[in-house]
Amino acid sequence: MEIYEIEIKTSEREEIIDITNDVQEIILKSGIKNGFCILFVPHTTAGITINENADPSVKKDILKIFDKLIPYFGDYQHIEGNSAAHAKSIITGFSQLIMIKNKNLILGTWQGIYFNEYDGPRNRKLLIQIINIENKN
Repeated sequence: MEIYEIEIKTSEREEIIDITNDVQEIILKSGIKNGFCILFVPHTTAGITINENADPSVKKDILKIFDKLIPYFGDYQHIEGNSAAHAKSIITGFSQLIMIKNKNLILGTWQGIYFNEYDGPRNRKLLIQIINIENKN
């Protein structure tokens, strides 16, 4: 099974980037009709989420909520000064599993896939593996 990679260049310290179309393109490229898509972020200060993609203010609200829960500046011990980014990435997680049917991601009407940056700007990557569940009989 091939592992695909998407390069993501972030431009802010914290931002949420819609990558739904990028992931869908990888699925089409894979040629797999039905199966699963595994998304993995190999970074400790970033995450991957599925959330509403109809109203762009949701992304801003989520970042605002995270900043209230885990402020960037706090009484942290980590010498690099990015403890808040590590904590936020634990909350959002590093992976997602999404079903594929007829070469399309199965997402809810208002759902999209988001790369969450908590310690940017940086050059990041997302690893994608597509698992085929077609019956070969």
